[in-house]
Order: sequence, then C-alpha cells, then structure tokens
Amino acid sequence: MKSNGESKHFENNEEAEILLKESRKRIDEIDNALFDLISQRTALAKDIVFSKDYLGLPIYDKDREEAIHKKIEKLSKENNLDSEIIDQIFSMLTKLSKNMQKQILKEEC
Repeated sequence: MKSNGESKHFENNEEAEILLKESRKRIDEIDNALFDLISQRTALAKDIVFSKDYLGLPIYDKDREEAIHKKIEKLSKENNLDSEIIDQIFSMLTKLSKNMQKQILKEEC
C-alpha cells in the first residue's frame, strides 16, 4: 500500500483500522469545508451577474474561463493531481455559477 509516495507498515489490524477511521473522519471534515467553499463561491454569482448586467456583459466570459483552466492545469501539475479530473471539477463549478447567474436574471425580470 502506498500513501504519499511512502509505504505504510502496520504492526497489527487495530493500527490499520485506527488510521482508516481517522483518515475517513478527516475526509468528512474536508468534504464539509469543500461544500462550504462551493456555497460561498456560488453565492458570488449574484454580485457577478448584477455587475455583468449593468456593464452589458454576457454571462459567458471565454477569456475568464480559459484563464481559470490554464491556472487549474498549472496547479494540478504542481501538485501531482490528474489535471483532466481537476479541470472537470472546475468546469462543473463554473457551470454551477453560470446556471445560478441565469436563474438570478430570470428572477429579476
């Protein structure tokens, strides 16, 4: 078994079970934090869409999305993460934001 590039050797089952339990607990905490961050990110859609609407800008900003994808690719490589999967995650986040912006505009009309 590999963890962070290093082999992990256990003295007994109990030690492995404790590590598994602690790791799963930490993943749950991280998942909760990720959800909070996604909620915060999505909440900014309201400010963004009102600004875009006032400035006469479309919801879709090709240059901004390309910049995000380039940044994500760079960060993925620097952190040894699958850049395609991370890019898909951020594509979903931008889609979530655009959908929220569209919904806000519909409600304002």
